Amino acid sequence: MATSSDEMKTKPSWRRFEDGANVWEDLTDKIFMEDSSHKCPTYVHKTPPCQGSCPSGEDIRGWLQIVRGLEQPPADMDWREYAFRRSTDANPFPAMMGRVCPAPCQDGCNRNALEDFVGINAVEQFIGDSAIDNGYRFAPPPPDTGKRVAIVGGGPAGLAAAYQLRRRGHACTIFEANSALGGMFRFGIPGYRVPRDRLDAEIQRILDLGQVEVRLNTRVGRDLAVAELERDYDAVLWALGCQSGRGLPVPGWEGTPNCVSGVAFLKAFNEGRMKVTAAKVVCVGGGDTSIDVVSVARRLGHLPEHAKRDLPETVIHDGYLAHDTAGAAAAEGAEVTLTSLFSREQMTAAEHEVTDATREGVTILDGVMPLEVLKNAEGRATGLRVADCRMEEGRPVAVEGTERVLEADLIVSAIGQGGDLSGLETLDNGRGLIDADKFHQVPGRPGHFVAGDIIRPHLLTTAIGQAWVAVESIDAYLGQSEQRRRPKVDVHHFNLLDKLAEVERAPQPFVVGEAGDLRGTSAADYAVHNYEDRSGAEVIPHDELYLGHFNHHARNLRQEQVPSAEQVLAHFAERVAGLSEAQAVDEAKRCMSCGMCFECDNCVIFCPQDAVFRVDKAARTTGRYVDTDYSRCIGCHICADVCPTGYIKMGLGE
Repeated sequence: MATSSDEMKTKPSWRRFEDGANVWEDLTDKIFMEDSSHKCPTYVHKTPPCQGSCPSGEDIRGWLQIVRGLEQPPADMDWREYAFRRSTDANPFPAMMGRVCPAPCQDGCNRNALEDFVGINAVEQFIGDSAIDNGYRFAPPPPDTGKRVAIVGGGPAGLAAAYQLRRRGHACTIFEANSALGGMFRFGIPGYRVPRDRLDAEIQRILDLGQVEVRLNTRVGRDLAVAELERDYDAVLWALGCQSGRGLPVPGWEGTPNCVSGVAFLKAFNEGRMKVTAAKVVCVGGGDTSIDVVSVARRLGHLPEHAKRDLPETVIHDGYLAHDTAGAAAAEGAEVTLTSLFSREQMTAAEHEVTDATREGVTILDGVMPLEVLKNAEGRATGLRVADCRMEEGRPVAVEGTERVLEADLIVSAIGQGGDLSGLETLDNGRGLIDADKFHQVPGRPGHFVAGDIIRPHLLTTAIGQAWVAVESIDAYLGQSEQRRRPKVDVHHFNLLDKLAEVERAPQPFVVGEAGDLRGTSAADYAVHNYEDRSGAEVIPHDELYLGHFNHHARNLRQEQVPSAEQVLAHFAERVAGLSEAQAVDEAKRCMSCGMCFECDNCVIFCPQDAVFRVDKAARTTGRYVDTDYSRCIGCHICADVCPTGYIKMGLGE
């Protein structure tokens, strides 16, 4: 009888096997040989795809295990603080990234093969907000090494680098061209997505580590020469970011006053200078920046009668002007249109952000390309001529007969960003960016390192991950040690030996004279028996898991305050409300612990020979829960078949 649709939605274990999948096709995989086999189980740790998909390389599985109560903290630490410390090993901004990261980790989550991904961002936001509310601080840095590093740029990459440098005992100075730290966190993302009090708290926590000097309103290459940095510091990290927007490559754009970049538009808003926008705004993009532009434009509205000083471009182009706050109170709703070369499904902006923008009253025209900016006698743009398009060999081609004009009082280009290396031309690779090798060193410039968008504009989480790699390279350079080869899966891995040491259960020292016969280690206390760490080389896919173990468990959704088109004007309340503690714990329990034992006991229960057993409580910890008595094991592979996480492999003996 066929499985009903309702049962498929609530009991997804039906997906585990297809007809015929119970037959071993390859003779070498036929485990049973009468009553024995040469293959026995070994416990193999692999990296989960959430972590493998995270550009910051966070130990996502690790902090989810802590939140769910599976991995216990040290005796003197609350689990919330323990989760915060594990999370911030890679990323010092859990409250920020839990809100704004587009979450490639969730795209990679193996639970997508079951019913729905784990809400990793939601749990991360809970960890970050709890840390701020409880006043958690970073662990004190080690003794100062006497080394000083110049960090050029105080955005996500620069701040993350300062954090990682202090954790290694190095002092640093951040040179920031703007009036405040934060980079794209502060100047590129609206406050209703990144609450400024939370951002300030996470930045201050880094500064509280000490030996982090900050020099604001200081542009290297203008206010300070590169030679001075080389003279006064032991290394230089370039984390400039890309805060110059690209204009539209169409006739009429260049020099037109009311044609502006998305970066400049958002900076003017986030600095508090732009209080109103235009009556008709057209934004060309399709990524996250364009969504922020159109959402802000809908919230600001326009003045029905305005003086020249109230035009939005007057404050976007000139950092010394600002709109009058009192006048902005008379604003009315703006007509806002977003165009994208790609179909809605192919837009790079997060799907829910596109949906929210539509709810807020933004008109989205997908599969449309800009052709020309139309201007009046005064030289101001009055419209954008566009046409439907199709992609041919990666380039848009206009569809004949589909041309039309979108009326516009302000045209915003959000098609990409570039670096501004004026005064730093010797670093320019010819594309307005800085080259980096695999260790994030600047080729041909000893002592110079680079991280973040200035290498290639990408995600905030990418910049944070690059800062970690760059700091490891800086640390090696300052210590005059050879760069270690980076692993194939280059993330913050769970380390069983570190965990055993944390709970005071580390293996005993190996003494050759006392070791005796070295061929067997099943009872030796100087080795971790039967455990193999492949996390640096392998990411575990969903087809190595026993999905039949997991029941349907609906995702805990964060509540979003998305205003309607009628409510959006002047609606600047935070859009995403975090999970409660109970919801965060429940969501963490949805994690399938891919590649790591989560103590389900299936292998112990189903072993017909009682060969698999729980490790004694005195030696047990995360990653060290079960063991095998090989004198009993017959190689039947049942333990591997029923292991939900893919942690048990029939490999020993090969």
